[in-house]
Amino acid sequence: MRTLPEASVARLPVYLRVLSELALAGRTVVSSDALAALAGVGPAQVRRDLAPLGPRGTRGVGYDVVALRDRLQDVLGLTHEWPVVIVGAGNLGQALAGYAGFADRGFRVAALVDVDPLLVGSSVAGLVVDPAERLEDAVLRSGASIAVVATPPGSAQAVCDRLVAAGVRSILNFAPVLLVVPAHVEVRDVDLSVELALLAFHEQRRAADLPLDLPVREGRA
Repeated sequence: MRTLPEASVARLPVYLRVLSELALAGRTVVSSDALAALAGVGPAQVRRDLAPLGPRGTRGVGYDVVALRDRLQDVLGLTHEWPVVIVGAGNLGQALAGYAGFADRGFRVAALVDVDPLLVGSSVAGLVVDPAERLEDAVLRSGASIAVVATPPGSAQAVCDRLVAAGVRSILNFAPVLLVVPAHVEVRDVDLSVELALLAFHEQRRAADLPLDLPVREGRA
């Protein structure tokens, strides 16, 4: 398989989600047009993204849903379980630890770490929260190469440095700060405030395009 463009790789999990839902619904084949509509992209883009992977779709019939789903799982490395360490057991960390969808996609939250003495030793989603000083032990014990940073921004870089030193190579960062990592470490940033700001921008654009003489719906007396 030739190297995939980063943009194509980013769309593969979306295709996988759609195909998994179709398989659960009992669908056996799906056309590129239908897959594109469900994934929110164009049919030509779907065909370009999937062409290097196989199995190929059949003209006039479409893709075999299960075969393509399994192939994407293999390409994405989701054919075995990945242990994950979450650093930060606040509201966000607890919600992530309790999210059942991780297990369905091959991820197992193996450790939860926090600095707050009120949280350390408590049970969250079946895990006992480890103290921050045992972060490295949690990574070693779990065998995790993937970690989630759900800490306040002020401590995120220090946590990141410790995770990298402990052997973590992939980090999902929810802290609203840019993490500095070595070249061999992959960081994916999830900044909810940025996403909300983008939604606000589009809402403002839509509002600006509305006519000023909209009819007023009178309320009931």
